[in-house]
Amino acid sequence: MRLFKAGASAILLALALSACGSSSSSSSAGTGSGAGNLPGAGKPPVTIGDKNFTEEYILGDLYAQALQAKGFKVTLKPNIGSTEITYKALTSGQIDMYPEYTGTLLTAAAGINAPPKSAQDAYQQAKAFAEKHGFTLLDQTPFYDSDAVGTPKAFAQKHHLVTIADLKPLGHSIKLGADPPFQTRIQGLPGLKKAYGIDPTFVPLTIGLVYKALDSGQIQLADVFTTDPQLVSGKYTVLSDPKHEFGFQNVAPVVKQSVLAAEGPAFADTLNKVSALLTTQAIQKMNAAVALDQQSPASVAHQFLAANGLA
Repeated sequence: MRLFKAGASAILLALALSACGSSSSSSSAGTGSGAGNLPGAGKPPVTIGDKNFTEEYILGDLYAQALQAKGFKVTLKPNIGSTEITYKALTSGQIDMYPEYTGTLLTAAAGINAPPKSAQDAYQQAKAFAEKHGFTLLDQTPFYDSDAVGTPKAFAQKHHLVTIADLKPLGHSIKLGADPPFQTRIQGLPGLKKAYGIDPTFVPLTIGLVYKALDSGQIQLADVFTTDPQLVSGKYTVLSDPKHEFGFQNVAPVVKQSVLAAEGPAFADTLNKVSALLTTQAIQKMNAAVALDQQSPASVAHQFLAANGLA
C-alpha cells in the first residue's frame, strides 16, 4: 500500500530521502549555488490552503512541495475546514489557492444545483464561476473522488441494499453519519432525500471518525469518499447512486489570477504536472499510507514527488 506510481528504483530512492519539514511552515527549495536559477527564485510568496480531511492534506503538501522544489516561496495552511470555510479564506485573501473538487465548488460555493452532464462540463462550469470572481482553475486530476453512501457489508446484505433508493423503506430508524455540511448541501442529505425519498437520522461526525462509527454500530450509514483506502478492505458496501446526485468530483487547484500573473508560467506548469500524475490508484495508495499506515502527509507527498522527479 506504500508503493506509488513510479519504477521500483525511483521508489527506493524516494523512500531513502528524508521528509520535508512542517507543512504549515514557509520555505523555499534550493539553497545551493543553483538556487538563484530556479524559476521561482525572487517571486512573491504564496500561501496554499487545504481542507479538513486526509486526501486534502496530501494534495496540499504535493502542490506546496513541488513548488518549493522549483524555488517558489510557499506557506501551507492545512486543515482550514469545509469548502464553505476554505473558499471564504480564498476570497478574503487569507490564502492564494487551494485544491478543490469541481462538483463541490459548483454547489457549495457557486450555488449551482443543476447536475452537470459530465466531468468536463463540471470542470468548465466551475472554471467559469471562478473566473468571474478573479480566480481560475488549473488542470484537473485524472482521479475522481465523489461522496458516496457506505454501510457495513453485513448490514447491506441483511437489508438487501444495493442502491441509495433501497434505504427508503428503513425510514428514520437508520442513522447516517457525516461532516456537518453534508446535512445542508444539495449534494448531501437534502439532495438524497429529494431524489430517493430517504429519511435517515443525521449524526454529525468529524470526517475521519465515520468508519469507527460504522464499525461500532453508532451509525449504519456514512458519507464516505470513493478513494477512501478503507473501502478496499471488503468490509463495506458502497451504495450506487444511479441518479448521480453526488455529481462529478475531479480535483483542480483554484488559484487567484493575479498570483498566476505574478509567479510566471512555471508556477502553473509545476502544479499541472503534479495533477497529471494523480490517478485513482496513486491517490488511494497515498491515502492508505496516511490514514492506515500513519505516515505524515508531508512525508508521503515527498516520497511520491521524489519518485516522479518533482522533488
